[in-house]
Amino acid sequence: MEPLSWGTIVGLILWRLLPVWLALAILLSVSAFYKRRLGLYGKLYDSPIGLFGFSLVAFWVFVGLFGAFDLIITHDPLTQISGMKNKPPGTAVASASSDDFGYYLLGGDNLARDVFSRVVKGAWIVIQIAPLATLFAFMVGITLGLPAGYFGRRLDVALSFLSNLILAFPVILLFYLLVTPEVIATGLPSYMATVLFIFPIIFSAILLNSRFHTRPKLRTPLLVVVLGLFLWLYTSLISEPGSAIQILPKFVDLFDISGGVLVVFVSVVFVNAPTVFRIVRSLALDIKTRDYVAAAQTRGEGSWYIMLWEILPNARGPLIVDFCLRIGYTIILLGTLGFFGLGLPPESPDWGTTINGGRKLLSIYLHPALPPAFALLSLVLGLNLLADGLREESLKD
Repeated sequence: MEPLSWGTIVGLILWRLLPVWLALAILLSVSAFYKRRLGLYGKLYDSPIGLFGFSLVAFWVFVGLFGAFDLIITHDPLTQISGMKNKPPGTAVASASSDDFGYYLLGGDNLARDVFSRVVKGAWIVIQIAPLATLFAFMVGITLGLPAGYFGRRLDVALSFLSNLILAFPVILLFYLLVTPEVIATGLPSYMATVLFIFPIIFSAILLNSRFHTRPKLRTPLLVVVLGLFLWLYTSLISEPGSAIQILPKFVDLFDISGGVLVVFVSVVFVNAPTVFRIVRSLALDIKTRDYVAAAQTRGEGSWYIMLWEILPNARGPLIVDFCLRIGYTIILLGTLGFFGLGLPPESPDWGTTINGGRKLLSIYLHPALPPAFALLSLVLGLNLLADGLREESLKD
């Protein structure tokens, strides 16, 4: 069979992505209709740059979600089909059965795997790791940055010194140290996960206690339920059979996270947390001098109530913008790790690993490396434009 023309290839890709287009259209239409009730998110629809960035991000989120349920992919991203090594886009699969898709829409890579399916599955890996790792980094940075900026003195000096110590290391070198087999064999990433992943629990406990400390009948059961659920999630995250830390039996362990993914996750949180700490600390230093903070102190509010319910909400604008930007930085870091073959397994369809596999024959075959590179570029571009739109709209308040 002759290879498909580029027009047919584009048409088939658009058709395979039909669930994504429908979900994107529904999301944008409903959000535009109710935009006046949606706060800062609704104001994005008054910013062409922000709306375009949000659409790019939402597109890849839906690609990842639908790809996770195999609604978009045409072939198993790990399956090698004989005769499809480095085949150009639109090549027919000679051994395809009537139930299989008959073509490699974006060609085959150097191991005869479908590039289109690997790009789609790679989006799911990015959507899983990058936002969650950034969120955990923010939990660490906020939990430590607020008291450092609010209380100052020795606590500020000690925490600032620790963050500067981490930031003094080159990021790539720090990643190399954390993901090398010798370091992994010591169990250091697992111990780091035990420390870093407990910060959301600490943050939630202080947040609820500071809000409802005058209502113990509501506070106590609320803390029991929330902290019980969070502790279960926490132990499921850090518990891994055969590792240095195995707490839960398998039948109550909610997550089965591979060692490579956990190492990458911990590395990203560890590298990003000091920068978030410095941002939160500087915001707390500025906001604590405002009149409404003095009014809360006059009312006799506790320090943690002031930090979490007076200072933090008024710092949300810069933090939301930085959160979007930092997800983009995290995606680049994930791509860098995959490109250098660190952390994630070599057969992983993440974009960095796919680009690394395609670059070896880049002078001969462009198609294995360009699609994942374009996917990474467009998602990071969307996040940057979204952050710009959010910043512009937040400044109008």
